[in-house]
Amino acid sequence: MTKRLMSMMIIATASMWALTGCDNSADTTDSADKATEPAVSTSDSSTLDKTIDWSLVASGQEPANLADYEYPFARDSQNVRDYAEYFDVDNATAQHNLTVSMASNEALSKVLDQVSDSYTSHELTDGKDMKLIIHTLPDVAASSYDYVLADDFAKGLVLPIEIQPDGKKSEVEVHGEVQK
Repeated sequence: MTKRLMSMMIIATASMWALTGCDNSADTTDSADKATEPAVSTSDSSTLDKTIDWSLVASGQEPANLADYEYPFARDSQNVRDYAEYFDVDNATAQHNLTVSMASNEALSKVLDQVSDSYTSHELTDGKDMKLIIHTLPDVAASSYDYVLADDFAKGLVLPIEIQPDGKKSEVEVHGEVQK
């Protein structure tokens, strides 16, 4: 009975974390105020309804010095070794990517507040140059930004973000093969 109760509490807690990560209730500014300046100029900006105001996304955190950064995972831990083997990267890259990927929702939720109904999907690329790619409808201007994570778990680590207005829904890749 205790084991079942603990399982239910863990699932409920995880569900609450997932739901509050997408909470838009703190978004009180008018949408007209958000479209102040495009982060990247485009060739035909007259057809675009939305541009990301990266100043609303910015954490205000300074990038950390990676040479002496204390990651939450040891470089020789089983999780890091498994990640390195699976994605064919060295342990230092695996340690960094594992930490950044676990903290990526911090940046994602801030961008989703601005793209709202134009969001289609997102993905984290793995390998040497990890980045968060957010796919949107064509009414959002393509842009990119280096987000500095502010949460204590990955404080100061940089997550490159790229907006791709291609309207694509991402597909899951398993061992290099696309699963539909």
